[in-house]
Amino acid sequence: MDLFHISATEAAAAIRAGEITSVELVQDCLERINALEQTLGAWTRLDPEYALRQAQEAHDARQAGMPLGALHGVPVGIKDIFDTEDMPTEFGSVLHAGRTPGRDATVVALLRAAGAIIMGKTVTTELAVYAPGKTANPHDPRRTPGGSSSGSAAAVAAAMVPLALGTQTNGSIIRPASYCGVYGYKPSHGLISRHRVLQQSRRLDHVGVFGRSVEDVALIAEPLMAFDERDPDMRPRARLRLGETLAEEPPVPPRLAFVKTPAWAQADGDTQAAFAELLEHLGEHVKEVELPEIFEQAIMWHRTMMEADLARSFGRDYERGKDRLSMTLREMIERGQRYPAMEYNRAVDQIPVLNDTLDAIFEQYDAILTPATTGEAPIGLESTGSPVFCTLWTLCGVPTISLPLLQGSNRMPIGAQLVASKYDDARLLRTARWLAAFAEA
Repeated sequence: MDLFHISATEAAAAIRAGEITSVELVQDCLERINALEQTLGAWTRLDPEYALRQAQEAHDARQAGMPLGALHGVPVGIKDIFDTEDMPTEFGSVLHAGRTPGRDATVVALLRAAGAIIMGKTVTTELAVYAPGKTANPHDPRRTPGGSSSGSAAAVAAAMVPLALGTQTNGSIIRPASYCGVYGYKPSHGLISRHRVLQQSRRLDHVGVFGRSVEDVALIAEPLMAFDERDPDMRPRARLRLGETLAEEPPVPPRLAFVKTPAWAQADGDTQAAFAELLEHLGEHVKEVELPEIFEQAIMWHRTMMEADLARSFGRDYERGKDRLSMTLREMIERGQRYPAMEYNRAVDQIPVLNDTLDAIFEQYDAILTPATTGEAPIGLESTGSPVFCTLWTLCGVPTISLPLLQGSNRMPIGAQLVASKYDDARLLRTARWLAAFAEA
């Protein structure tokens, strides 16, 4: 039996029940990686002996009757912008080659506490922006996997690991999840710590996850939602019960608001046709809703904030090695250096205004349904595709999930994105599970 195909939820249950061992699962994943890595290039750091040693320790702990965490024995890929105490973290940049932080990011430490096996570091774009790494799309290696969490999405899609960590400052979880045909979940801003994670923009950076089902992303995300005072945007709050809520049936069938967003004209024919078919299938469960005019400027506000924050976060890299940065990133930093403070602050001030407007929609609907991407993953590895259908929701800091429900004319996946109000993450995942089941019916 090939174990690498089973979901994280199935793997965790089977390990807990003694039906399989973590060693067997990790060994199968390593063999899968060995078979595909040369073609896909999902990993920047992989140490099989280290992974197997962790798996043996997990097996020994279970045999000894020790308490088991939610992810006990389950392999996880870590995007190479999360600090790890026992392997390099290089941010996808030659300027940080060989960097060894010697300490874990908070979320990596939480994964270890939950019993996860840290398989290795997955490829990120340069400084988690736009310049691609070496990763190809598992469905068609001629195509981009998306970015910046390229290796994480591809590794889950190729069944190299059942789970992986990513981040999103614009579209870096939802876009690669859509292109690679996996589930990608970006929680509400401030729910998962970013301590010792590469910072682009404090107001826009999110930590998120990839898995093969809604249950999988809930399984890994819930233990990561622990308050960490070292992240300035986290607040003490009860940890969301994602798994418990997900297991419940919605009291009534969810009502969805289909929102085209100001970017609808950029959706290609495949995407527009796929959503027309999905809306017809959903029938009375969905209604088209138009966003207020204020959202027309949201993409510009996001760009102002992101580029100004890049200039601040990467100023030292720019000063000491701008000739070794990609032209795309160098130009973004240089634009960011020129934004007036008033323009930046005006953009920041719009975030609560936008969220208040969204709240009026969420008073009537359980979630917004909208495309995750403009279409299938583009051919070519020189770029990572457009994040335009993710930008609004990242700016607002609301939770989103991409579900691999649709397909384009080239039989490549296209994600359907669900969006909920801020901190309504548990109900969002429950609605996502309902939609996935309804779409298959």
